[in-house]
Amino acid sequence: MTAGQQNLKHIVVLMMENRSFDHMLGSLAATDPRVNGLTGSESNTDTTNEPVRVQALAEFQSQLDPDPNHHFPAVHKQLYYGTPFFSGGAPNPPSMNGFVQSYFDQQRDVAHSRKIMYYFPESKVPVLTTLARNYALFNGWFSSIPGPTLCNRAFAHYGTSFGQVSMDVFYYSRQYLSIYERMVNAGHSAKVYYFDTASSSLEVVNLLQDQPALFGTFDQFLHDCKSGSLPQYSFVEPNYTDHSGDDGGEIVACDQHPDHDVQQGEVFIAQVYNAIRNNPQLWESTALLVVYDEHGGIFDHVPPPVCPKDGFQATPDKTGVPGLTFEFDRLGLRVPAILISPWVEKGSVVPGPENPAHARVFEHASIPATVTSFFLGSYADRSPREIQAATFLDLLSDTMRPDSDCPLFGD
Repeated sequence: MTAGQQNLKHIVVLMMENRSFDHMLGSLAATDPRVNGLTGSESNTDTTNEPVRVQALAEFQSQLDPDPNHHFPAVHKQLYYGTPFFSGGAPNPPSMNGFVQSYFDQQRDVAHSRKIMYYFPESKVPVLTTLARNYALFNGWFSSIPGPTLCNRAFAHYGTSFGQVSMDVFYYSRQYLSIYERMVNAGHSAKVYYFDTASSSLEVVNLLQDQPALFGTFDQFLHDCKSGSLPQYSFVEPNYTDHSGDDGGEIVACDQHPDHDVQQGEVFIAQVYNAIRNNPQLWESTALLVVYDEHGGIFDHVPPPVCPKDGFQATPDKTGVPGLTFEFDRLGLRVPAILISPWVEKGSVVPGPENPAHARVFEHASIPATVTSFFLGSYADRSPREIQAATFLDLLSDTMRPDSDCPLFGD
């Protein structure tokens, strides 16, 4: 074990919502060729057969309205539009040419459909890009399923979605325990921190009714960071809704789900980071992963790679694509992911599929796989996908960086 691993006592995951890697971090390639981002030449064909190139014109809010479709059939079109099929119905590798076509389906507006190709310049998302520049940026972190939020988040909690590719909130046949249940059963501590009771948790149905001790609010997370009482594993959720607070004031959604304000999400990411960073003992003993659950229907240029099957199938009545039974053998779209710790070498870029000789592919099953491996060791009763998922704590080095070399965001 490295010194960074030996000093590790806490793993924290902050999972944001529905933005692709290229959309949020693609601009970094302009000044760092190691980042598999955008060159400006990437394009999709619109419904008038005109090529639509990526442009750094993304706005914080009001641009992606309606919310881009990211259910399984729409994502299938985003990946495979114009892709020829082998005999027997199996697709060739994804063309990544259907994002504009898919967004057009929602509003039948050619000009509006082109906005799905917009991305943020580095200067407009300074919190996320500062973290990416200062810690370990993953070129190859993919959502687990080419589909929506809940099934992807299930992979982060259970290492599988139990065959679900939809927004079904119930998992009736949970033959594998969640990472929280595994931890507690083994005498360790773990908690899901949801924002507040109005926002609630996206895992509330499956865990909260039986395991209320596994949950806390974001205010409690801040308190636990300050007091040094953070669990060994924490999963932090943003505010998913605009709603009134206890004092009657308006609390604005900070999850960055289109069409919520991206700037509010930047503030929230900084708040989580600062809460850990401001406690010296916690900072030197914590690894924070900031990651997004799925791409939200927004363009990314990297085709999702194949992956080990998960032991489940989603038949055509579940996928919504005629004739397509999904074998859970291909990952979803690429999303932003950054590992943060003073033990991470500054400016690390973890290569993805763009570098076959050194490629490392991660997905949301990598989260319970990493936590299990570190805290529990050998643990057989897990999904096939989780057992084979890559882990990431090897990115913690033998050298702890000084405070002067680790950014701190202002209030």
